[in-house]
Amino acid sequence: MPIYNAPLADMKFILNDVFKAEQFWQSNENLAHVDAATAEAILEEMAKFAQNVTLPLNRTGDEQGAHYENGAVTTPAGFKEAFQQYAEGGWIGLAADEEWGGQAMPKMLTVLADEMLFATNPSFMLYPLLSVGAGMALNSYASQEQKETYLPKIYSGEWSGTMCLTEPHAGTDLGIIKTKAEPNTDGTYNITGTKIFITGGDHDLAENIIHLVLAKTPDAPAGSRGISLFIVPKFLVNADGSLGERNTAGPGSIEHKMGIKASATCVMNFDAAKGYLVGKENEGLAAMFVMMNYERLSMGIQGLGASEYAYQNAAQYATDRVQGRSVTGVKSPNKPADSILVHGDVRRMLLNARANNEASRAFAVYVGQQLDITKFSTDPEAIAAANNRVALLTPIAKAYLTDTAFDAVIDAQMVFGGHGYIREWGMEQCVRDLRIAQIYEGTNGVQSQDLIGRKTIKCNGKFIAEYIAEIRDFANDLDTDLNFIKDATLDVATEIEMITQHILERAQENAEFPNAAAVDYLHAVGLLSFSYMFAKIAKAAYAKEGEFYQNKLALTHYFIQRILPDLSSRIMKIKAGSEVIMDFSEDYFINQA
Repeated sequence: MPIYNAPLADMKFILNDVFKAEQFWQSNENLAHVDAATAEAILEEMAKFAQNVTLPLNRTGDEQGAHYENGAVTTPAGFKEAFQQYAEGGWIGLAADEEWGGQAMPKMLTVLADEMLFATNPSFMLYPLLSVGAGMALNSYASQEQKETYLPKIYSGEWSGTMCLTEPHAGTDLGIIKTKAEPNTDGTYNITGTKIFITGGDHDLAENIIHLVLAKTPDAPAGSRGISLFIVPKFLVNADGSLGERNTAGPGSIEHKMGIKASATCVMNFDAAKGYLVGKENEGLAAMFVMMNYERLSMGIQGLGASEYAYQNAAQYATDRVQGRSVTGVKSPNKPADSILVHGDVRRMLLNARANNEASRAFAVYVGQQLDITKFSTDPEAIAAANNRVALLTPIAKAYLTDTAFDAVIDAQMVFGGHGYIREWGMEQCVRDLRIAQIYEGTNGVQSQDLIGRKTIKCNGKFIAEYIAEIRDFANDLDTDLNFIKDATLDVATEIEMITQHILERAQENAEFPNAAAVDYLHAVGLLSFSYMFAKIAKAAYAKEGEFYQNKLALTHYFIQRILPDLSSRIMKIKAGSEVIMDFSEDYFINQA
């Protein structure tokens, strides 16, 4: 049976030692209600829930899946009870404003709670995650009356939320959606259209589902400038807050997927369904992006959770599995063979995963801290700087963390050998479940284009220059005994600065160049970010005694020597240009003669 032990020691180290979270919280009047003891208590309670409630449902949920019949979706056995327990524990509203029944906890804490749920049951986690995202969009753009009607119910778990963007003909290009919103005389709208890939579009976990739907009014401008956002409840809500008649919005089917099978991915049909405008007409995309930016960080955390889960199981298997003898002599004379941990290649795979986990966790908390500044700070300059950083790092958090996590999960599966392909060990499900994280919420290729295009070229490198300046300031302040990570980080910063300038110049000459370089550039900036995180980890561990802290420094050395060299190949591929890709004719790809 698969195992999972929440990495609480590592989480507390990241919060308390690396980011000095309590000091950060107490210095902000809007976060002064949070201290280290409260944060640790929250993490410990979530660890119990993840290990005792969601982990046992992971395999059975995958085997049973979500089911669609007679226009309704049911979730696997145990999911409804687990969701109710999760809601009653106040977890859905953990980061929500107290005004709506939430606990106003900072994002840099909730990312760690989310990691534990993603590690133990990603299908389950997606249901409350969409509710949280819908709540964020409504809290930012809905009217006071709409907030009072929907937010307390969403955060209590009585109702849930969805995000309805994608249509059969329109994936990333939302400007060409066809869903229509016809205005009624009473101020409501009739919403008609079909949406696909809607996570949690229907289920039996909550008594009502609040769909946030992108649609276009009759006179809307063309393209994304003409998109509006509407609340479309599964059941209409009466003036007294009770549930009324069923709206003409519901699932037409559910998708049969490679993974996350217990999460209902629905085709949603809206047949003149009653909808309520959120904010102003033609300004819906801005509201949805509030939700999507948080969701994209969550996808990175999904990657981290899967990688941590896979690492723990692979490390335990490698410890228990005996096969062959060490080339330097017998290590376990009382056993018929040594554990496979004596083999360098097995250690390479495990250390790759471990390094990814620790850097990803630090990076998620770092991005969470930037989001907290944008939400809770009262300093306009700090908010502006944090907004720039969030804009730059969101595609990296989504794409780099899921790309590296998928590599780590594949490595962990390989540690098992043939057993990694067998269902009972849990690795094949982990691989299947994680694959979607690189695809939904904007594919990782699209995230790369966002980074190189809108977040780098469009601002002439301003965002990345600000980030590099911060990294240099931190690295230059490191103790001389940490020169090994200081020098490596400064070198990477210079390499990224130079290749960014190269990209800015080449983009002026060749419009196809940025797209061809995008993925390699994102990975290059990802390596810089991980180097920065290891510099922070090394600084926090350096002055402390004990094996726990010494292992942090040892893993930092491993990252520098075995992972960071990948930067050279990424830069070489960027410099190779787009011609070697684009000079093939379209016929080449289909003509096999």
